[in-house]
Amino acid sequence: MTHPRQQHQYRLPRAAATPAPASLPPEGLPGLDPALSRLVEAEEPGAGIRTWHLLDNGPLLASHGITPVGTVLCVHGNPTWSYLWRSLVTQATDAATRGEEAWRVIAVDQLEMGFSERTGTVRPLARRVADLGDLTDALGLAGPVVTFGHDWGGVVSLGWAIDHPDLLAGVLLLNTAVHQPEDAAIPAPLRLALQGGVLGTATVTTSAFLDTTLALAHPPLSAAVKRAYRAPYRGAARRGGIGAFVADIPVGPGSVSTPELDRIASGIRDLDVPALLLWGPTDPIFSDRYLDDLLDRLPGADVHRFEGAGHLVAEDVDYAAAALTWLADRGPVAAPPTPVPEKDTSDRATAPGLGSGGYQPLWHYLDEFRESDDIALVDMAPGRGAAPVTVSWRELSTRVRRLAAGLYQIGVRSGDRVSLLVPPGADLTAVLYACVRIGAVVVVADAGLGLRGLTRAVRGARPDHVIGATPGLFAARALGWPGQKISAVTLARPLARLLDVSFTLAELESLGAEEGLPPEPTATDTAAVLFTSGSTGPAKGVVYTNGQLAAVSQALRAQYGVGPGTGLVAGFAPFALLGPALGARSVTPDMDVTSPKTLTATAVAAAVAAIDASVVFLSPAALTNVVATAGNLAPADWASLAGVRSFLSAGAPVAEPLLAAAARLMPGATAHTPYGMTEGLLMTDITLEGIRAAAGELHRAPSRAVTDAANRLSETGQPDTDVETAATPGGVCVGCPTGTTRIRISALDDRGAATGALSETIGVTGEIVVSAPHVEDHYDRLWLTDRAARRGAIAGERWHRTGDVGHLDADGRLWVEGRLPHVIVTNAGVVTPVGPEQAIERIRATPRDAVTGDTRGRPAQGHAGVARAAVVGIGPVGTQQLVAVVETTPAARRVRLASSELAAAVRLASAAPIAAVLVVPNLPTDIRHNSKIDRSRLARWAGGVLSGGRMTRP
Repeated sequence: MTHPRQQHQYRLPRAAATPAPASLPPEGLPGLDPALSRLVEAEEPGAGIRTWHLLDNGPLLASHGITPVGTVLCVHGNPTWSYLWRSLVTQATDAATRGEEAWRVIAVDQLEMGFSERTGTVRPLARRVADLGDLTDALGLAGPVVTFGHDWGGVVSLGWAIDHPDLLAGVLLLNTAVHQPEDAAIPAPLRLALQGGVLGTATVTTSAFLDTTLALAHPPLSAAVKRAYRAPYRGAARRGGIGAFVADIPVGPGSVSTPELDRIASGIRDLDVPALLLWGPTDPIFSDRYLDDLLDRLPGADVHRFEGAGHLVAEDVDYAAAALTWLADRGPVAAPPTPVPEKDTSDRATAPGLGSGGYQPLWHYLDEFRESDDIALVDMAPGRGAAPVTVSWRELSTRVRRLAAGLYQIGVRSGDRVSLLVPPGADLTAVLYACVRIGAVVVVADAGLGLRGLTRAVRGARPDHVIGATPGLFAARALGWPGQKISAVTLARPLARLLDVSFTLAELESLGAEEGLPPEPTATDTAAVLFTSGSTGPAKGVVYTNGQLAAVSQALRAQYGVGPGTGLVAGFAPFALLGPALGARSVTPDMDVTSPKTLTATAVAAAVAAIDASVVFLSPAALTNVVATAGNLAPADWASLAGVRSFLSAGAPVAEPLLAAAARLMPGATAHTPYGMTEGLLMTDITLEGIRAAAGELHRAPSRAVTDAANRLSETGQPDTDVETAATPGGVCVGCPTGTTRIRISALDDRGAATGALSETIGVTGEIVVSAPHVEDHYDRLWLTDRAARRGAIAGERWHRTGDVGHLDADGRLWVEGRLPHVIVTNAGVVTPVGPEQAIERIRATPRDAVTGDTRGRPAQGHAGVARAAVVGIGPVGTQQLVAVVETTPAARRVRLASSELAAAVRLASAAPIAAVLVVPNLPTDIRHNSKIDRSRLARWAGGVLSGGRMTRP
């Protein structure tokens, strides 16, 4: 067998080949119980006895009389050791002693590594797989066994899994790889380490390779944990295995371990057991490319990508809890897995995601109206300075079919992911419908995510193809986004080469002019991955099937009567794309979609006039500027807006004054504000009149005590601390469920967690849980998130936990009180933020000297009014203190503590006690809505400021 040093033309330092016995780790390593360590002897055929160090909770479980349900066999990679798995061993042991499902966890130190024996011999991949088999034989390991591997330990564990199908019950993996694409270079850190002049020095003579690996943790490891990882590798004589492991990396057909790696890569396709992949996407070694390859070989695997985690994902996140949760979900492992029902590929109304009207594919009206010259859509802003573009149904249908055929001609197939980086308008509409018609999965991420968020979304979705306008293609090239590149416009050849563009849309249309289309995808085939706004954390990919998207259009048609003959102005991208699916003529107004506040009242009026629109849909962020620019409307604009019959604004709560101002622009329209989210676009609906009625009930006349306290404040400028403000029900009323939607509440416990069973009990605050045919299918590559969203669902039904908190009233209306992560837990109980915020936002400015001076004759100061407020909690859960952070009118120029007068007014207004009041020029909000306040970020900031930090803007 070829020695690695012959393969790579380098020499390991002589000390690296020095044999040394196995030993136990020193005591005092953080997080490692010495009682879990043991030494085990195993025979290596033809070589004698080898001694292994391993962590094993089996003896401890036995001492408690606990019989495990199975064994998790953990294999570390290079240059770590079994210490990597300490959290899993500890958590599994603790769970077992609490009476939960008991798992024996065995975490090995591979030979030449950790505290196992240094044999002084070369151990290529095939030998390492055999070594693990020798050890499990010596242990007398019986099934069921779930393997768990990281880095090259992932490959070794998979080799063992293939060789022991009779024992195998499942596969767990952290970042690893089993195949290196021929057209891609191996990761740069490994390329550097493999260079002949570097390998020995970087991996053995010095600790550089080990130190570099430890530096990949997010956040950085503590000094004590780093010392623990270095403990078995003190000196070159202890690091020979690190160098040999790197040297054994297969880099081509001639590499010693290439045949074994190929055997494993091929063999895992035949594994018929559950699998879970827990992944750190920022890994510079095993990137998402290798995750894609593993999912291709293990197509039924569950996967969760931990945003922000990297190569040492086991140190970056609580992987152990995720793994144990996954194991528990599978029930008794000795029993055969529960069969997964085959997808219903029929077009029946009972297929998942379909409403009562049956399945009508998104392209239905494109086929029905393919001979019609009536207007299908108008793009008011097709390009800088260009005139509006009008597209008939005939033109749109023809273009969609030609693009679909052209995409199919260049190899786009059903199930391929296509990232769309095209602004809303005629091009995006045509491309989207062309993709879904051939069964490709469109990936749509809002440009409002910003370059960093957009990069995270696109890379996470791993598209096979990217169709983009020039700015998107530049970003894709600069940031290394994956996928074949297709340009929405024709580019000069040098620019096309620079951007790695393979085709243009015009070329696709030409290719597809005479070609037929493949069979239509079915209702249950995946159609889209739509990314959330990122307002409450990293944007999540929301997966929809064709049937579920069709159900969205059905819900809109049923709720608002939008259908053939309707003119729809869509100032909110998702609804702009649904126009053709509704059979409505639609128009995209002149605006910069990356900045919704660029939409003006005149642009809306022009869009209405272009198609004689009767329905207008705008985002709250766009609506603010539309109202602000109403003074620029000409008489003709007012006349156009008077013809609107329905006005909708959704995506975030819309305040009554803003909705009322918009209604005055469209006096003939009924104003609606639907409640929904990317995971379900239309859950409830309420009109302006409904909001006013709810507000009248909410703002009851204050008690006499509160009135007296308000009078005292007016007279003295000081609050009456002996009077408690009367509590009133808080929240934003978002109306009643739409036709096919059901709403339930999961009540909050005393720690602010939604632990209650799904209920319709009136007045109980908890997490809002929804069910409807148009609710999404699942989150993309976010198994834990998806599991949490389904928790407690009624058996056999599809329910989604929204992450919003609220309550139902006696009239069946839903009130939203905030987000679940923003719930505050004080020593007096649980507080949801929206109620106090609403009360604080009713504070109006009092002019200077408008109130009487104090008893010493000094004039009291007036105070500013409150334009917008956020209430957050700082401190430990259970004893959190409430802090109000406010925008004032007039606006503040800098961050500061509120004046004593304003702070007193805030405390009086809030039913919950406020510890501090901070004034900021602007509250942090998301770009898409410009109204979803990032309270988590604000709480961290407020905690820092109030503990003595700088008064920087949040």
